Amino acid sequence: MTPEHLLAVMEATWGPAATSALGPWTIRNGQGGGKRVSATTAEGTWQDTDIPQAEAAMAGLQQPALFLIREGDGALDQALMARGYRIVDPVVAYAAALAGMTQPPEHMTTFPHWPPMAIAADLWVEGGIGPARLAVMERVQGPKTVILGRAQDRAAGAAFVAIHDNVAMLHALEVTPSQRRQGSAHNILRAAAVWAQQNGADTLSLVVTVANDPARRLYASLGMTIVGQYHYRQK
Repeated sequence: MTPEHLLAVMEATWGPAATSALGPWTIRNGQGGGKRVSATTAEGTWQDTDIPQAEAAMAGLQQPALFLIREGDGALDQALMARGYRIVDPVVAYAAALAGMTQPPEHMTTFPHWPPMAIAADLWVEGGIGPARLAVMERVQGPKTVILGRAQDRAAGAAFVAIHDNVAMLHALEVTPSQRRQGSAHNILRAAAVWAQQNGADTLSLVVTVANDPARRLYASLGMTIVGQYHYRQK
């Protein structure tokens, strides 16, 4: 998977409410759905004097000045740093071929479904994933599902999975604190892989912050490898 393909999948499976081209910039209207759907990217040749144009567009959307810095965006990264932008949430992307991940989870530990059941929405709200991010899920086109995880006869976690161009991407993985280290995240990942293969995908991918060591160990244990990285610059 190339970095360009990864970003296309990310945009299709967790996208903004609207995008607009403004000179060399792609401006995203996230409507409160988080950094990924609100960040501006450079899509053409830009100059330092073009940055205020992007800043004004984001201010017009009542969004903070936020740029997504991909591989190859080193010059923009330096220009933003010189303007006082700080690095926020460095992220790594993982992916794996589904052929090696489709061992089903234990019986009755996961439940794929759509639209989200109230218990899944409640679990997300507890983890800070509120209505604006649920709206991101609603507007995704194509195959999608929620994986509800259970442990000790209780709802334990949830994740959203969607497919674009034969690649499934998992988002919004949340396990309630009292149910962590019970295997729920592992089961949710397994269920996501099974669902994705049944719906025509051949690859499972996800993104995670560099600092989230427990999650990264889990993904590596399932045979997932790093396929890309990016970070944000915020004023």
